[in-house]
Amino acid sequence: MTDNGSPEEHPAIAPLSFLLGRWEGAGVGGYPTIESFRFGQEIVFSHIGKPYLIYNSRSWRLDDDGNKVEPLASESGFWRPQPDNNVEVLLAHPTGIVEIYLGEVSGTRIDLATDVVARTATAKEVTAGKRLYGKIGDDLAYAYDLAAVGQELQPHLSAQLKWVWTE
Repeated sequence: MTDNGSPEEHPAIAPLSFLLGRWEGAGVGGYPTIESFRFGQEIVFSHIGKPYLIYNSRSWRLDDDGNKVEPLASESGFWRPQPDNNVEVLLAHPTGIVEIYLGEVSGTRIDLATDVVARTATAKEVTAGKRLYGKIGDDLAYAYDLAAVGQELQPHLSAQLKWVWTE
């Protein structure tokens, strides 16, 4: 434990440590099967001293003035750094979808692609995803490509988030 009572970072998370903290911002979304939209988002990356990051994300639709209109999505999981700058990401969605991403960390850029997508009988058909996370100045930006409901892999979401705090 550190002097402030928070756990010390496990050495394995060093390549991902730039993600630690709470990030907030806004983005845009769209897909051939839905109308385009603006959204706000909060992502929190934390740790408990073990060789992984804990990930939580929630988002909400924004109106034209930037006000929260309704909740959109949430996901949670774990980011597990691996040797040779590789990373495994496990994500669960309350809509009945679970994804395992494999990827590579290059400085402050992370490229991920799904290895496995599993879903319950009542979940929307999702077959693949690609995510790109990276620092742009002090901000965290990402792009998410999705293959779902009979559509091929294509852009779905992108956002730019500002760092709010860290443990």
